[in-house]
Amino acid sequence: MEHLGDAYGGRRWEGRDPRRVYAGAALAILGALAVVLGLLVVTTPVGGWLGASDLRAAEKLAGTLGGLGIPAMLLGVVAVLPSSRRENVGVIVGAGFCLAGVALFRVAYPERWTTGAETLAFETAMAYFVGSALAFWFVFTAMASFRTRNNPQGMVRLELTRRGESRTVTVSREEYQRYAEAVRSDGGESTQVIRELESRAGLRSDGDDRREDD
Repeated sequence: MEHLGDAYGGRRWEGRDPRRVYAGAALAILGALAVVLGLLVVTTPVGGWLGASDLRAAEKLAGTLGGLGIPAMLLGVVAVLPSSRRENVGVIVGAGFCLAGVALFRVAYPERWTTGAETLAFETAMAYFVGSALAFWFVFTAMASFRTRNNPQGMVRLELTRRGESRTVTVSREEYQRYAEAVRSDGGESTQVIRELESRAGLRSDGDDRREDD
C-alpha cells in the first residue's frame, strides 16, 4: 500500500519544494503591495515621490502597478497551492495576457487611450480581462481541488497498490477518522489498518502469500 501516511498524516505540504512555496508567497505579497501602492499613487503625495508629478503620470503609474499586481497575486496563490500542471500553465497564460494588457496601456495612455484616430482602450481592456479571467479560473480550480483533496467529510476514496495491482476502497467519514488516528498513533496499529484495507480491496496480504506457499 502506498501513501497511507500521506493520506492520514495531515502533512499536506510534505514533498513540495519549499522554495516554490516561499517564492509564491513572496510574489503574492509583492503583488498585493503593488496594488496598494497604485491606489496610494493617485490618492496621496506618493506619486510625486516616485516621479509622477502630474495627474496623468500618476494615473499611468497607478494603472501599471495595479495591472502588474493582480496577476502577480494570482501566480503567487497557484504557486503556493498544490496544483496540477494544467492549472499552472493556465495561470501563466492568463498572466501573459495581463502583461500584454499592461504593455498596451503603457503605450496608449493618455494620448491614444480614448481620443485620437487610433485608440487602444478597448484592446487593452479586452486583453487584460481575458487574461485575468483565465488566470482567476485556474486559481479557483486549484483552490477547489485542494479543498476537496483535504476535506475528510463524506466518503473518501483510497487507492491501494500491492505488487503492481491497484484497487480503490471507499470508506466513510467515521472509518477515515479511525484509520487516521491509528496511523498517527502507529505502535503497530498502522499494520492492522493496512491489512484491513487490503482485505476490503481484495488484495492478498503477505500472510495469504505465505499460506499459499505452504
